[in-house]
Amino acid sequence: MAQTIFPNPVRPAADDYVTVYESPDPQNVYAYSPAVIALPSGRLVLTMDIGGKGVADLPGPKGSRHGYIAQGKIYVSDDKGRTWKHTHDFPFLHARPFVAGGTLYVLGHCVQMMIIRSEDGGETWSEPSLLTTEGDWHQAPCNVHYANGNVYLVMENIRENDLTVWPVSQMEPVLMRARTDADLTDPASWTYASRLSAIEAFPSSGLDYFGVPFFTETPYYEKGQLHCALVGWLETNVVQFTDPDHYWHDPAGKTFHLWARAHTGGTGYAAIAKVVEHEDGSMTTQLETTPSGKKAVFVPCPGGQMKFHILYDEETKLYWLLSSQSTDSMTRKERLPKERFDLPNNERHRLQLHFSKNCIDWCFAALVTAGASPKQSRHYASMAIDGDDLHIASRSGDARARDAHNGNLITFHTVRNFRSLVY
Repeated sequence: MAQTIFPNPVRPAADDYVTVYESPDPQNVYAYSPAVIALPSGRLVLTMDIGGKGVADLPGPKGSRHGYIAQGKIYVSDDKGRTWKHTHDFPFLHARPFVAGGTLYVLGHCVQMMIIRSEDGGETWSEPSLLTTEGDWHQAPCNVHYANGNVYLVMENIRENDLTVWPVSQMEPVLMRARTDADLTDPASWTYASRLSAIEAFPSSGLDYFGVPFFTETPYYEKGQLHCALVGWLETNVVQFTDPDHYWHDPAGKTFHLWARAHTGGTGYAAIAKVVEHEDGSMTTQLETTPSGKKAVFVPCPGGQMKFHILYDEETKLYWLLSSQSTDSMTRKERLPKERFDLPNNERHRLQLHFSKNCIDWCFAALVTAGASPKQSRHYASMAIDGDDLHIASRSGDARARDAHNGNLITFHTVRNFRSLVY
């Protein structure tokens, strides 16, 4: 019998990295929320924020969210990420950079939504402008979408938040739209879709078909114990289907789909909804419907249990998914390594890359990078296409990190010639 020769096993495509930010005090100052874009000039712009009790003692402007102190930071690179320069600090968090009308913006929140702008590629910045005066806003830095002369992105409002439990069941992903040629620091430039919270979208009577929720839900925090908050969605990306063969394609180009992290205790699927634009410009958020007439709430998504990032690549006509790889979510929680964080589905030290032509059928492309231990996280990452390369900014940690959630590094990785991974 002929011997089968297998190729080399999967190796990380971008384990080498550049450290953009390193905590001065890993036990008290944590590195969060990286996002990166490539400007037409070739410059890279990276945003992130720091949190933890040690931030209060650091210089620079800070924001406070329900007593939590944070500081946002901006870095730029003109050599494809080999070196980085810190240019600005801002008093809000969970921000993302994007370009509209030739202007660079950074939008985030500190209870209310805030935005700053730069006319010189990130060297100097405006004072923060308040976009909202009501609500309790949240959202990790996910993607930004452009269509019909508009820019679209998702922020989420927390409908009710009594600060006693992680309020994912109360989060309302809200699609925001503005003309790319408008002044996006002006609140009047933005239109908001209607709101739909997870607690409204996921009636408990309909969540038992494939073991959702996986763990018993706990409507309050239990000190020192692992817990599963009420089922919810959060950290939402926006996608649009332009393939006329897709079941959910809208030939009018007025439908946008929301792809969110599914907080259920399980792994491998995302939560979805859609937003429909009307003739008067208003936008309605609703659940999608399958050909059978059933409402679609969950769809396959490798790593959908953790914050993920989706980008559409015009050259390949493919959606690219950057997410956390889960390997042991069925291990009993009391038998997990001590340095694993929280519930079994919270593995955070392996970043993976997939591609798809329809956002449902995902093909594995690469293991991007992996920490040396469960505590040395590589997660909550964002990506940007830059020519033939894919740049990735990761919320990371090394052996000095407090834990997998509260890392001490922001690292920058590049997958070279990423389109060659397509098969």
